[in-house]
Amino acid sequence: MSVTIVLFLFAIRLLGSSTDALTPFLRRVLGRIVVGDWSALGLGWFASYVLANGSIVAALSLSLFKSELLLPSQLFLMIVGSRLGGAAVVVFVGAFDYLNEELDTVRESTSLGLLTFLVTHSIYLPALALGYLWLPAIESVEGQTRLLPESDAAVRDVVSIGAEAIVELVGAGMAFVLAIGLIFLSLRLFDRVLDSVDKRQLRQRYVSKLNDKWVSFGLGLVVTGLTTSVAFSLGIVVPLYNRGHVKRDEIVPFVLGANVGTLVDTLIVAIALDTAVGALTVVVLLVVGFVLSVSVLVFYETYGRLVAAAQRELVGSTWYFVGFLLSLLLVPLLLVAV
Repeated sequence: MSVTIVLFLFAIRLLGSSTDALTPFLRRVLGRIVVGDWSALGLGWFASYVLANGSIVAALSLSLFKSELLLPSQLFLMIVGSRLGGAAVVVFVGAFDYLNEELDTVRESTSLGLLTFLVTHSIYLPALALGYLWLPAIESVEGQTRLLPESDAAVRDVVSIGAEAIVELVGAGMAFVLAIGLIFLSLRLFDRVLDSVDKRQLRQRYVSKLNDKWVSFGLGLVVTGLTTSVAFSLGIVVPLYNRGHVKRDEIVPFVLGANVGTLVDTLIVAIALDTAVGALTVVVLLVVGFVLSVSVLVFYETYGRLVAAAQRELVGSTWYFVGFLLSLLLVPLLLVAV
């Protein structure tokens, strides 16, 4: 576990060093793509499809901001886009399973994906609007580049020296690709460590508590926050949901909590990169997401009916479903083109 954590943190520092070295090239590329805030949102959204991982896109966004390639508002929107795109990836995976005839029906193959997508977007789209209002406060600390205390400088210098040595040895471009690969690897290794946990015992211990919406929300938040892995936290309850042992009304609060807890690893990245604005941006999104999720739970009966109705409409018609899938591809591309 400790080796995996060290690998993850080193990969983040390597990403930062390689991004710094590639700044002139990236400035030209991003200058053509990110021409405004909404194109940053679309880029974060679509990049999550390409990498099939929203957490890596969020880490990359923070690294680009650290190298002064993104404005604070663009950083915020790219992180939001990474969450919107990450939720949609689950839908695409389910749809491909159906097209490959691995599952019998669209409803079966995309049930959890659609549920996760609807819940995630119902929180992060309003969070986008509310968080945008906080941007002046975030930008006010833009000059504060340091976040960690000076006492940690020696440790961080050792890591930085190692990262910079790799950049010089293999080149900035190869180091950038290597950093992304190491982040993938560390997250994969972390998931393998979590796979060794006895999920059956966790299910037996906690499944009976999911019928309380507040407990279910708290479990999703804490489990995802501590493990920094949505795959693990949802992996605990998904088999039960797919087999009908857990109802939609019981799993939705869990997903709400997991969607807040999943930002913890992004906050760790911001701290590792030592960027005050980046950390504050993630904290704002965490707070807004938490408040919105709690508000939703207060009126959960109405919210649950709306989510259920939207899910039924999407899977009830082939045309609706195909149109929905196309919109998931076209909307982020249109945002990039704005």
